[in-house]
Amino acid sequence: MDVADLSPAQARERFRAGQRAPTAGWCRGWTQANLIAVPKALRYELLLFAHHNPQACPVLDVGEPGAWATRLFPGDLRTDLPGYRLYRDGVPVADLDDVVAEWRADLVPFLIGCSFTFERALLAEGVPVRHLEMGTNVPMYLTNVPCRAAGRLSGPLVVSMRPVPRDLVPVAVEVTGRYPMVHGSPVHTGDPAAIGIRDLGEPDFGDPVEVRTGEVPLFWACGVTPQAAIMASGVEYAIGHLPGHMAITDARDEDYRVA
Repeated sequence: MDVADLSPAQARERFRAGQRAPTAGWCRGWTQANLIAVPKALRYELLLFAHHNPQACPVLDVGEPGAWATRLFPGDLRTDLPGYRLYRDGVPVADLDDVVAEWRADLVPFLIGCSFTFERALLAEGVPVRHLEMGTNVPMYLTNVPCRAAGRLSGPLVVSMRPVPRDLVPVAVEVTGRYPMVHGSPVHTGDPAAIGIRDLGEPDFGDPVEVRTGEVPLFWACGVTPQAAIMASGVEYAIGHLPGHMAITDARDEDYRVA
């Protein structure tokens, strides 16, 4: 079966059984989300950080302390994603297939909106999505744009990049602007150096993609931003998804379309 035709439950079952892959293009029409789980003592600061930086950190759902399921994600957050990253004192110390042994009773899971949600809408309007064409992960970059701090949490904005033909840039901006809860319209268009990106061929997360003649790089706020804040702030313990390896929820993409 084409992974685009899987239901969220079928995809989660595959990941639980050990399949590992970036999830762009999986489960057509179903919303994907970034995972970040932090100690209970930090949960309100993360909520405030998200409130201060809503385009990068749109909160779709929050679980109770110790919970490994939420209303939108009825699977097991410890096993049902295709990859995890473990942080200690802000340092990524391991990429893991599951985090059953690492999931602490005080961890509070947050699900943050993901730009994969609007990619089908882009395709429907004739806007190419290069990482889907190439079968790779989306490229993601740390920027020199600081997020607004909240308590102990601060750090840089992370962006994802999709190259768009110049004449389709207004279409891409308009289409993605209909999805504000999954990052909305781009935060930057054009020169990557203006936001501190030196080389598009060397993303900080994900895989590089080709930018062709006549195309403009468009940059969207990215839900890996909380993980960048975890690193910049030296948070003592946290669990995130492996960038591009998302939590596939039981919400529909159209639930987040506002116009």
